[in-house]
Amino acid sequence: MPLRVVFMGTPDFSVPTLRAVAEAGHEIVSVYTQPPRPAGRRGLELTPSPVQREAERLGLPVRSPVTLKGAAEQQEFAALRADLAVVVAYGLLLPGPVLASPRLGCINGHASLLPRWRGAAPIQRAIMSGDTETGMAIMKMDEGLDTGPVGLVEKVAIDPDMTAGELHDRLSAVCARLMIDALERLEAGTLAFTSQSKKGVTYAGKIDKSETRIDWSRPAADVHNTIRALSPVPGAWCEAEIGGRLERLKLLRSKLAEGAGEPGEILDGQLTIACGTGAVRLIELQRAGGRPASAPEFLRGARLEEGKRLS
Repeated sequence: MPLRVVFMGTPDFSVPTLRAVAEAGHEIVSVYTQPPRPAGRRGLELTPSPVQREAERLGLPVRSPVTLKGAAEQQEFAALRADLAVVVAYGLLLPGPVLASPRLGCINGHASLLPRWRGAAPIQRAIMSGDTETGMAIMKMDEGLDTGPVGLVEKVAIDPDMTAGELHDRLSAVCARLMIDALERLEAGTLAFTSQSKKGVTYAGKIDKSETRIDWSRPAADVHNTIRALSPVPGAWCEAEIGGRLERLKLLRSKLAEGAGEPGEILDGQLTIACGTGAVRLIELQRAGGRPASAPEFLRGARLEEGKRLS
């Protein structure tokens, strides 16, 4: 019979799983998401999360507490008498009383091959590190940081030029499908959880602003991986002199290329840029206040001469 589910998630990544749980016929008794955040050019407009917008479209009740640490919030959660909490990129800590409240516990969809890349930014860190595969893990949550036992795993290849945005979308779809499989097995009592290995543990810390500026003195592979790991947001960037003025450029796509020169040097008319060792070719970039453009399109509106250097 259908499960009584509390769904907990916030960003776009979580939406396909929320939709899949609803379409599978489970009773979603409440949707928890982070509170609306300031948005708009002046930051004066409060914007609900993607999960809240989808929950409202589905006619589901929404709660957006700032924290779940208080006794009142924990009592409200327990009063839902849920069989299970499904958690996908919620972004708030679940205290022990919340984890223990649902009859079947809380299960989480995490975008890595645990125990590799526990933490906040597993997609970006996997690409930045040059990993050739990652995946989705469905785990039973405990009070540690992504340390719970794992029930289901599906591997996903990371193509050499894949961006974080592309990997995000692929993993989001896998998460939705894998979560429905997990719920079916939970209903049948056939989902077994296995403790994570103590070997191979890595942590995917949040992306810091200091990491987003390209360091052209690094090897080409590192530069390429940083560009694609941060695309489309927050975006890797550099500065270039255009029309006698220094401009900030957001770098969205690149490829490894042949070439050598001073770090940051423009090697040809195709935006091949020298790195500490090797070179990258910029495929897609964006001027401040402009829209993303392919390299040929960009060069029609901005002159970047061979021999000049990006910084």
